[in-house]
Amino acid sequence: MRAINDRAALEVLLARGPLTRPQLSSLTGISKPTASQLLARLVEAGLVVQDGIREGLPGRTAELYRINPAAAYVAGLDVTPARIRAVVADLTGAVAGEHTLPTPARSGVDAVARVRAALDAAVGAARPAIPRDRLRRVVVGIGGAVDPTTGRLGYAAHIPGWHVPDLGKRLTDALGPPVSIENDVNLSALAELSAGQAGDARDFVLLWVAEGVGMAVVLGGALHRGATGGAGEIGYMPVAGAPLRRDVRRTHTGGVHSLTGGAAVLKLMRAHGFRGRDAATAVGRAAATGSPEAGAALTELATRLGATLATVVAVLDPQLIVLTGDVLRSGGEPLRTLVERELHTMTIPRPPVRLSSVQGNPVLAGALHLALGDAREETFSSTTP
Repeated sequence: MRAINDRAALEVLLARGPLTRPQLSSLTGISKPTASQLLARLVEAGLVVQDGIREGLPGRTAELYRINPAAAYVAGLDVTPARIRAVVADLTGAVAGEHTLPTPARSGVDAVARVRAALDAAVGAARPAIPRDRLRRVVVGIGGAVDPTTGRLGYAAHIPGWHVPDLGKRLTDALGPPVSIENDVNLSALAELSAGQAGDARDFVLLWVAEGVGMAVVLGGALHRGATGGAGEIGYMPVAGAPLRRDVRRTHTGGVHSLTGGAAVLKLMRAHGFRGRDAATAVGRAAATGSPEAGAALTELATRLGATLATVVAVLDPQLIVLTGDVLRSGGEPLRTLVERELHTMTIPRPPVRLSSVQGNPVLAGALHLALGDAREETFSSTTP
């Protein structure tokens, strides 16, 4: 019972704090004497700290208590071919330090050494600096998928140095805290589930279009990764209107990639007179113009995306579809409206299509969400022997 009460109090303090003892008693349903004993125990354990007093209330001045943010730290990393972005957060989720480490333009990159360097710089950027041994969990987001049977990263030929067996174990052995490697699009879906458009959806898919194309599948409120970790790698799916490709192990060579990946989208936009350094820039210019030429360009792109999504809807019948990635975010509401319209002409189920509402980097947001969930579970369960 003590462990249950401790856990309930910590969860309430995390969600509602700072709180007084009477407030904590009221919100958890435990008696005031029990709340007093509980708070003393949690303060001694270093999980709760006093946070001043609350004045102006009837009766005695009440002390305030809150979660000790320094009780545990976690880290999230976003790995791309060009850089590693590392962010460290405390137990409340507040960012304490961050660092971006460029990747050298050469082969032979040591993934473990690069992650260690990025992480050390991020914890060192905190004020005060955080010793790396204070980290409870590390989650790495990357454009690939780890096969749970081998521990090897697949679908990531474009990121050299990461294709070694048991990569997660090697990172854990080198860094100390448990390290999980997760697909970047899957992490974006977790961010959407916790603080975005999918908060009320049990079954949804998230379509990501940037340089490449990917999808996350959430069923029953949980990520569906598949037998080899490759669920959602729809860029490699054959599609009508694209050449049938049989050697799809190379990056961005599948049928869906060839029609809706960054290079194909940029070519389409340029054919309609909209240029840019990349697909997202060109799509953003078309979406902002509102001209007939822009409408034609965006409609053609929406038709390609709608046809891809129609296949997914026929198989999964999702409750919701979320659009994200640089290209789809740049298209904004004009592109979203067209994608939804085109999709609904091709399917019997008509799930709503929504733009992602996650602010900032969704991969890092999802990585921190996953790491914090594990760290809080461990920390909040450690109050009793």
